[in-house]
Amino acid sequence: MAARDLEGSPDTAVRLRAITSELSARFYERDEVVRTLIVTMLAGQHSLLLGPPGTAKSELARELTSRIEDASLWEILLSKFTSPTRMFGPIDIAALSRGEYRQVYDGRATTAHVAFIDEIFKCSTAALNETLGYLNERLYHPENGGAPIHCPLISAVTASNELPSGEDSAAIYDRLLVRLEVDYLADPSNFAALIRSAVVAPHPPTRTTITLAELQAAVSTVVPAVDVPAVIVDALCTLRAALRRRELISSDRRWRVSVRLLQASAFLDGRTEVSENDLTVLTHVLWDSPAQRPTVEREVLQMVNPGAREALDLADAIEELAADLDAKAGQARDTVSDWAIREANPKLARAAKKLNKLRTDASTTGRSTSAIDRVISRQKAVHARILTEALGVDASMVQA
Repeated sequence: MAARDLEGSPDTAVRLRAITSELSARFYERDEVVRTLIVTMLAGQHSLLLGPPGTAKSELARELTSRIEDASLWEILLSKFTSPTRMFGPIDIAALSRGEYRQVYDGRATTAHVAFIDEIFKCSTAALNETLGYLNERLYHPENGGAPIHCPLISAVTASNELPSGEDSAAIYDRLLVRLEVDYLADPSNFAALIRSAVVAPHPPTRTTITLAELQAAVSTVVPAVDVPAVIVDALCTLRAALRRRELISSDRRWRVSVRLLQASAFLDGRTEVSENDLTVLTHVLWDSPAQRPTVEREVLQMVNPGAREALDLADAIEELAADLDAKAGQARDTVSDWAIREANPKLARAAKKLNKLRTDASTTGRSTSAIDRVISRQKAVHARILTEALGVDASMVQA
C-alpha cells in the first residue's frame, strides 16, 4: 500500500463517521442501520434492508450511495418481468442494423461501483443466474456468449418488503451478508418531527462526501490490513458453538466473510485492530429469519458486554408494556390513564435508571454501548407512547 493511502485512510474514516452522524440525524431511529450499511460497504459486501413500505429504505440507500464522489451509481426496481438486458445492458440497435450483436453497458449494473436494487426478491427467473454471478463474483456473461465481463461493483444495497418465498430468491438472499430490519417510527416525538419536516423547510444539511478512490483504497487495502487478534478468533469459535447448541447454523463461507465486517467496523472507529465491540455487527449476519435475530443478538452480546444482555432483558419487559398498551385500545381513558400512572410509568422509570447505569458502566470499561443505547431509545419511545396515548400529553411537549 502506498504511503499516501496510509496517510489518507484516517481522514477517510473521519469523514465516514461524519456521514454516519449526518444520516442518523436525518433518518430518525436508524442510527445502527446507517452505521451497519457503511461497515458493509467498507467490507465490500452486500446488505438487505427488510421492512414494510414507507420506512425510507429507498431514500436512505440513495442518500448513502450518493455520498461517494466520482462513483458510478446504478439503481433499479426489479419485477418478475425484468430482463437481464435491462439490468446489464440493452442491445445496441444501431450495431444490430449493421449485423453486429452488441450491448450498451454504460449506466447499467455492468459499470456500476455501487448499486441499489429495490424489491430484490422479485428478480425474474431469466435474470436470476446473472444476478447471482453479479453479486457473488462481480461477473456478467454477455448475451452473445462472449468472455465474462468483470464488473467494478464494490457493494450493493438491496431492499425488500418481505422475505424470499422460493428457492430461486432464497439463493439471492444467501448472497446478502448483512440483513437489517427497519420498521415504522416508534417514538411519537420522532413522528411529530417527521410531520414538521413536511411543512417546514429544513436548513440545508451538512453533506460530507468521500471520493471513489478513497473508498476503493479502504475496501481493497486498508480494511484488510486491520489486525484480527487471537482473542477474536477464539471468540468467533465460541460464538459458533453457542449458536449451534441453539440449532442456529451458518455456513463456513458466511463466517469467513464476516471477518471482513469486523475489520471494517474497527476501521470506521479509527482502530487498527479488531476488538470485542466489533462483534456486535454479527447480530445482523448470523440469522435467516427475523425470529432468530433476538437469539443471535443475546449470544453475541453475552460475549461483547454482559450488561448489554441485561439491557435486552429489560427490553423484553418494555415490549410487554408496549403490548399491554396496544391491548388497551378502545378502553375508557380513565382506565388506561390509571394503568399508566400506577404500573407503566413506574416500571419504565426503573428501567431507565437501570439502563443509564448499565450504559455508564459499559462506557467506563470501554465496552460498546450500542445495544444499550438501542434499548434506551426503545424505552423512551414506549414512554412517549404512554404519555401521548394513555395520558393525552401532546407529542411536541414530549419531545421538549
